[in-house]
Amino acid sequence: MTITQAVIQMTSGEGISANLAQAEALIAKASRNGATFALLPENFALMARTDADRLAHAEVLGEGLIQDFLTRVAREYGLALIAGTIPIRAAGGRVRAASLVYDAAGRCIGRYDKMHLFDVDLGAQERYRESQGVEPGEHPEVVEVATLRVGLSVCYDLRFPELYRYLVDQGATVLAVPSAFTVPTGADHWDPLLRARAIENQCYVLAAAQSGQHENGRRTYGRSRIIDPWGVIVAEQLEDGPGVLLAPYQADEVRSVRERLPALAHRRIGR
Repeated sequence: MTITQAVIQMTSGEGISANLAQAEALIAKASRNGATFALLPENFALMARTDADRLAHAEVLGEGLIQDFLTRVAREYGLALIAGTIPIRAAGGRVRAASLVYDAAGRCIGRYDKMHLFDVDLGAQERYRESQGVEPGEHPEVVEVATLRVGLSVCYDLRFPELYRYLVDQGATVLAVPSAFTVPTGADHWDPLLRARAIENQCYVLAAAQSGQHENGRRTYGRSRIIDPWGVIVAEQLEDGPGVLLAPYQADEVRSVRERLPALAHRRIGR
């Protein structure tokens, strides 16, 4: 069976209904083009203006407009979904940035909560304190998606290589990176970090990005990618705006790279 990986790029706003309509159109396009599973970007259903707005739209795990949508579209279009992130209620007036995984029958089969939170000062106009509204997750997760072992991560996680090495040690051959990278960090760090994670772990890397100008005032870098285990970009979107990338998963390529250059087997630390 041919497994076709799809990466979806979006420009999400503050209206959940409009975002879900945009997502469904792109999921339908991926399905028409033979996708086995699709990865949505971080914050695909809501690019909130404030922490309070995010909390107001947060859902309880297992119920809610966004989760009902994901169940329906996975089943209706017959493909598995890795659903970027959605806000799931947590303690103390915060949310979890949860990446939920659905099989092609619409069942939720996995969840990863973003572990590393974006608390940075990039300049006078670029200050972020994600931890004020988001509670960090504690556990890395690898989920079987359409017969593949997929390691889950979100955006800022990309800067922590030890997370990805753990995912590979749990059998991952695909690494999912739904993101909403800023323009300054994206311009200098997006491609080097993505390709490094692919090369050092000899995995496919799927990077679904938010892109362009958002209603909440943020601007995100975009440039979604599918990268193979050798570090080659096999599919990319350079322009802002919504789009779908597709590339086959080639088990022989993973096996060949790991046999020809057995760096994972040569490790002397963490084995």
